[in-house]
Amino acid sequence: MPVISKEEKAKIVSQYAREAGDTGSVEVQVALLTESIKQLTEHLKIHKKDNGTRRGLLGQVARRRSLLRYLRKVDAKRHHDLLASLGIRG
Repeated sequence: MPVISKEEKAKIVSQYAREAGDTGSVEVQVALLTESIKQLTEHLKIHKKDNGTRRGLLGQVARRRSLLRYLRKVDAKRHHDLLASLGIRG
């Protein structure tokens, strides 16, 4: 099952961090979830009957959706900018 490597994770965190040392902001969390969702989607294209992974994927999508809903409520501009930079629709 796909996992984000340390190097890849560090790159994503540095790209979306709001300040140095920021690993928990909504932007970073959504970016990491998006990368994980992409990897799991590719895995499921090959392994169509892997229902455990499918369930995990649905949980991650729900988590990302709730984080994006929170960000839209708090700061609509940051929400719009994040969606644009990640290439996902809101």
